[in-house]
Amino acid sequence: MANHNHIHDTEDLEGYVRNDSYHLETTEQLASQYKSIIEKLGEDVNREGLLKTPERVAKSMQFLMHGYDLDPVAILNSAKFKEDYKQMVIVKDIELYSLCEHHLLPFFGKAHIAYIPNNYIVGLSKIPRIVDAFARRLQVQERLTTDIRDCIQSTLEPLGVAVVIEAQHLCMQMRGVQKQNSVTTTSAFTGEFENDRTRKEFISLIQGKLH
Repeated sequence: MANHNHIHDTEDLEGYVRNDSYHLETTEQLASQYKSIIEKLGEDVNREGLLKTPERVAKSMQFLMHGYDLDPVAILNSAKFKEDYKQMVIVKDIELYSLCEHHLLPFFGKAHIAYIPNNYIVGLSKIPRIVDAFARRLQVQERLTTDIRDCIQSTLEPLGVAVVIEAQHLCMQMRGVQKQNSVTTTSAFTGEFENDRTRKEFISLIQGKLH
């Protein structure tokens, strides 16, 4: 976000402390817009329950969109190590939360990611971090899947990358077809994972009860 004048909110929830950073000017501008939206929808923004809602939503949206401030390539490069290992590395069941760019409603689920190193490996915690960096933006699931794949492929230059995302979309469940239990699955592969045998091995491993 362009405006670097920011404030910090600290919230302590049963021993868990979360620090959120908000841009003051952005918060004020967004809150004004959300106040107008609430009014146009027929609500009374001056009633007690809604007095602080515009500001809360303004802060919430900044948190949900903080992926624009993150550089996924830099995240991977910060823990990129030379290593002679050429077997499949899988990080599965990565929780993800994003906003559909068509209706600004959440979609959420899990990502399963694998790569086959080619001289370089990456710290395992960085894989979920790049998922978050891409997910915390306005997205569609298809592009999110390829964004993650392409970032890993171009940064680590492995022998292959596999990404599978399973997600539920509130734009389908709350509006549209209103099917409550529908799950959308997307996948993207490069290199060795375009080989049928390697791809089947990956799918088998992410479906297996390994934990």
